[in-house]
Amino acid sequence: MKSKQNVMKFFGYLFLIIWTFISLFPFYWLIVGSTNKSVEVSKGTLAIGCYLSENLAHLVETYDIWRVFSNTIGITVIFSILCLFVCSLAAYGFSKFSSKGKRIIFSIFLLTMMIPFAAQMIPLYRLMSKLSLNDSFAAIILQGLVSVFLIFFLSQSFTSFPDEIIEAARIDGATEPSIFFRIVVPAMKSTMAAGVIYAFMNQWNNYMWPLIILQTNEKKTLTLMISSMANGYYIDYGALTLAILIATLPMIIIFLTLQKQFVQGMTGSYR
Repeated sequence: MKSKQNVMKFFGYLFLIIWTFISLFPFYWLIVGSTNKSVEVSKGTLAIGCYLSENLAHLVETYDIWRVFSNTIGITVIFSILCLFVCSLAAYGFSKFSSKGKRIIFSIFLLTMMIPFAAQMIPLYRLMSKLSLNDSFAAIILQGLVSVFLIFFLSQSFTSFPDEIIEAARIDGATEPSIFFRIVVPAMKSTMAAGVIYAFMNQWNNYMWPLIILQTNEKKTLTLMISSMANGYYIDYGALTLAILIATLPMIIIFLTLQKQFVQGMTGSYR
C-alpha cells in the first residue's frame, strides 16, 4: 500500500514538473528571443544571446518604447483605481441596500454582458466625438470604467460581509461613506486585490478600443506598438520579443505581489 502511494506521488510530482516546464517555456523563449538577432530567433535558437542592448536601442530609436510604456502604465493605473472605486461602490449598493426595482435593474445590468463590443464600437466612437475626446487617454479610461463583471464579482463578496457589523456602525453614528471606506473596504482587501488585478489586466491588454480612438503615434499603447511591429514588411523578431517581454513584466509583478490576496479574493474570503 505504501509503495503504491509512493508511485502515485512520484507520478504526481513528475506531472507537476512537466506542466511547470510547459508553462514557463514561453517566457523563457521570450527572454532568449529578446537577446538574439532576428535571424537567430527565426531559426528557433534556445541559447541566450548577447544582442539585448542592440534590440533595446532599436526599440528606443524606432518606436520610442519608454514613451509608449509610460502611456500604457499611466492609462492602466488611473483606470484600475477609478474602475475599482466606481464598481465597488455600485456593488456595495446592490448588495447592501434594498429597493423595489433593484433585482430588475441588476438583471438588466447583467444582460448587457451579452452585448459584444463590436456592436458598441460605433456608438461609443460617436459619443466620444460629441464629447471631443477623440485621440485622448480620457476616452480609453471612460470606455470601460463601469465593468459589469467586476460589479457582479464584488457584489457576491459584499453579500457575505456581515450585516450586523454595518448596522452596529450605523447605530454608533457612522455615515455610509465612513462605513464603506473605513470598515468594509479594509475587511475586503483580498477581494479588492482580485478586482485590481482584473481591472489592470483588462486595460493593459486592451487593443481594439485604443486602435479605434487613438490616431497619433505619441499616444500609442504597448498593444498598438507591438501590433504595428508584427505587421510590418520586415519584422525584427529580436526587438519584437523584447517588446513583448517588457509588456509582460508588469502583469507578472502585479500578480506576484498580490498573489495571496488574489487567491483569497477569488475563493470568496474577505479576511
